[in-house]
Amino acid sequence: MGIFDALNTAVSGLSSQSFALQNISGNIANASTVGYKGIGTNFEDLIPAATNPTRQNAGGVTAFSQATITTQGTVSTSTVATNMAINGDGFFSVQKATSMVDNAPVFSGVTNYTRRGDFQLDANGNLINGAGYYLMGMTVDPKTGNPTGNVPQVLKFANNFVPAQATTAIQYGANLPTTPKTQASSTAASGTLTAAGGLNSADLSNVPLPVGTNFYSDKTVTGTVANNKNSTAITANTLLSGGAATDSVATNFAPGDTITLTGSAGDVVTFTFVASGATGNQINVGDSVGTLLNKIGAVTGVAPTISGGAITLHSGSGEDWSVASTAGGFAALGLTSPVTLTRNSSPGTGIVVGNDLTNFTNETISGGAVTTYNSAGTPVNVQLRWAKTDSSTLGPGHTDTWNLFYQTNSTATGSTVAWLNTGTNFTFNTDGSLKSPTSSSISIPNVSVDGVSLGTISLNISSGALSQFASTSGAATINQIQQNGFPAGQLQSVAVNNNGIVVGTFSNGQTISLAQVTLSHFNGTNYLKALDGGAYEVTDQSGQAIIGASGKIAGSSLEGSNTDIADQFTKLIVTQQAYSANTKVITTANSMVQDLLNTLR
Repeated sequence: MGIFDALNTAVSGLSSQSFALQNISGNIANASTVGYKGIGTNFEDLIPAATNPTRQNAGGVTAFSQATITTQGTVSTSTVATNMAINGDGFFSVQKATSMVDNAPVFSGVTNYTRRGDFQLDANGNLINGAGYYLMGMTVDPKTGNPTGNVPQVLKFANNFVPAQATTAIQYGANLPTTPKTQASSTAASGTLTAAGGLNSADLSNVPLPVGTNFYSDKTVTGTVANNKNSTAITANTLLSGGAATDSVATNFAPGDTITLTGSAGDVVTFTFVASGATGNQINVGDSVGTLLNKIGAVTGVAPTISGGAITLHSGSGEDWSVASTAGGFAALGLTSPVTLTRNSSPGTGIVVGNDLTNFTNETISGGAVTTYNSAGTPVNVQLRWAKTDSSTLGPGHTDTWNLFYQTNSTATGSTVAWLNTGTNFTFNTDGSLKSPTSSSISIPNVSVDGVSLGTISLNISSGALSQFASTSGAATINQIQQNGFPAGQLQSVAVNNNGIVVGTFSNGQTISLAQVTLSHFNGTNYLKALDGGAYEVTDQSGQAIIGASGKIAGSSLEGSNTDIADQFTKLIVTQQAYSANTKVITTANSMVQDLLNTLR
């Protein structure tokens, strides 16, 4: 019986090698198939039963398929935005349409799994791969990006519409020039706010400063007429001390005398009289009245004047001042200590009317413009202007302060409000950094432009985004001006990013997250049942799908076949040789049978 057993064994060998050849053929044929997973061949020996181990014969062979599902294929880039590849473990969840009704797919509800990621959008808004499988995933909240469910569904993006979103915030960043070059600054009187590139509220019919703040202007106090030792009215040339019958004050200033100026902002300056060699805040007793007045003017910001023997002191606009002295020479100037210099004060209205547009425009600089949207998606152009309302160059009590205005009526005339103050004083440190406000956001209430209401808008300024540095142009450099509103829009295209998020681009220019592509994995991946088109079906040995996988999705990419052509050719040679050897066994056994039969003739 051994010869016939050898024939049967050889036949099993031919059958097994034919099975291996079939797998090799399929692997080579699918070497360019997207996401294809090659099938290997395992051989198992079949040992016949034997009562005596010494009489044990080598048996036949059978062949089994060996899946390579877990073996990664090469990932390459793709020009199709909806193509995807999985790097690592995981499968796309897909369904196959069982039929089409009114040109719409009908599904059985059975979920299959695939690594084939050549998905493209069809006319119905579904993402279908080259084998006809429909992609599944979970829709996401467009604002938070979080999934809205936990069970994957067939994704569909046809006729997606995004409603209009009103502007609620403007992100802003700019550098404001230390010395703005306004149209009025070049011709303004030296030492004034206008010459420093600022907006002089006195040039407008309404004080445009924020409501709740005041515009301060210079106020004067005039002393009594004072005569010199010659009994004539003192002048700027009158000396602060001198002998009888000279042009000097009636009572001499003496070394050690002092005059102290105390400001409401905390500034205190004391002038001390010395016999000679004055430096800093010292005054020689032999100096003139004009020298003293200039010293005082350097502190208050406006030099005192003298006319007809009467001295007029100025408060300036920086702070209120008290001028005090116990010196007899001070009284001889016609001044009674202390002299209180309280500035004129006018409350801010926060508005600029049509009649003041010329002066306002000439004394401010552009702050940029941005198109915003109301709740209906109506575009609204918001124009901004910066006004420097105070300058540290004006002396004590002054600090670099800016106000931001927006245009509320582009056709305003007469007493109609044209521009509105946003209501915040922006102050800066000497190093150009923003001092106040310290908050990164200010609220602008009840914004309305040309009759279109925008409601309350937050002006957001990141740390370091607003500064005051020198600029040769004298203009504001706008580094950022963006808003968060948009009109309604229709879906134009979709793409998949590297986080597996399906992102839609809409006709209004918005890019919004639409869905999350889910990945699933299995405990027994290689025991999945292969289906046509690179899909797999769950089996008892594979276990149920588990949502979530360690693999990562690569957008605009494709995973190629994991078949190695060189390896397959090597296996092909081995299979061919094994097949030929089995045929040799058959011919040899046949020859032996023929020899046996010949002995019987």
